[in-house]
Amino acid sequence: MSTPSPVSAPSPVSASSPASTPALDALAHGAVIPAHPLALHADGTFDERRQRALTRYYLASGAGGVAVAVHTTQFEIREPGVGLLRPVLELAAETIDAEAGRPFIKVAGACGYTAQAVAEAETAAALGYDAVLLSPAVPGADEKGLLERARAVGEVLPVIGFYLQEAVGGRYLSPGFWSAFTDLPATAAVKIAPFDRYRTADVVRAVAAADRADEVALYTGNDDDIIGDLLTPYETANGTRRWFAGGLLGQWAVWTSSAATLLDDVRAARAGDHAAMVRCLARRTELTDANSAVFDVRGAFRGCIAGVHEVLHRQGLLANIRCLDPAETLSPGQAEEITRVAEAYPWLTDDAFVAEHLDAWLS
Repeated sequence: MSTPSPVSAPSPVSASSPASTPALDALAHGAVIPAHPLALHADGTFDERRQRALTRYYLASGAGGVAVAVHTTQFEIREPGVGLLRPVLELAAETIDAEAGRPFIKVAGACGYTAQAVAEAETAAALGYDAVLLSPAVPGADEKGLLERARAVGEVLPVIGFYLQEAVGGRYLSPGFWSAFTDLPATAAVKIAPFDRYRTADVVRAVAAADRADEVALYTGNDDDIIGDLLTPYETANGTRRWFAGGLLGQWAVWTSSAATLLDDVRAARAGDHAAMVRCLARRTELTDANSAVFDVRGAFRGCIAGVHEVLHRQGLLANIRCLDPAETLSPGQAEEITRVAEAYPWLTDDAFVAEHLDAWLS
């Protein structure tokens, strides 16, 4: 990828919040939003047929949206020699617009310094995307620079903030940053994914303290404790109670119909259904265990994208587990761990659902 230009000051923005749309209303209500993987042929070229099949799978699974061109899609799609950013965004948008038949949230990932992030947001806006998930990996940028970048991107599309764990390129961002980010006029949601209980609580409190707190949804990206996040009410200093509305997750790129059922159960539990609460609590550590296998925690997350591919390949949705970098693959023992968790937690898998519909999705 060419070296991006420095973070620059944005143009002035209006004081209004993002205009209400059915998709943004769905985002505010809460949804299962899988991070969309990338389907490749064995030679590393784009497999459009299976890429479309994946989007159809998420539509049929009961997901409320997808996030495309994010970490799980592989950031290398932006490399000049790869050139897949627009094709990947376009294929997902076309499939959703033609087949969803309901409000379905289209989130596009945006990376890099201000000029690059704005250009990527403009591409997404032209293709009908609803919001931009901003990667926080901007070398050399301080918190002020990141806020200016978010404000500039917000001129184009509503923005979703992203607190990313350091193991895969994230950084510490202060509570003051998150309060200020929440108060940006275009902020629609914040994805909290530091894989850290302390930092998660910091961000929830910071969002709750902001003037626009009631207009900004919280999404978990903590794949290490998805159910814990979704079940936890946060009593804030200003007397309000905050919940995570849903999840925007790489983990939910697999076994997605089970994830949709899980979110329904979480909502029932939060409404006072004791049996649903017992089920959710029992599954809390089981889902964390499953994520450990899929995301390759033992291998320091080196096989996290390949692990997602492995599950989808076993189901027939992907032809292989190929990543753009052919050296990016499963860690030793990771395949066996995925087999173990799939067998141990039958509630988690959706193999029968996929088998029933696979031919139609591939057509």
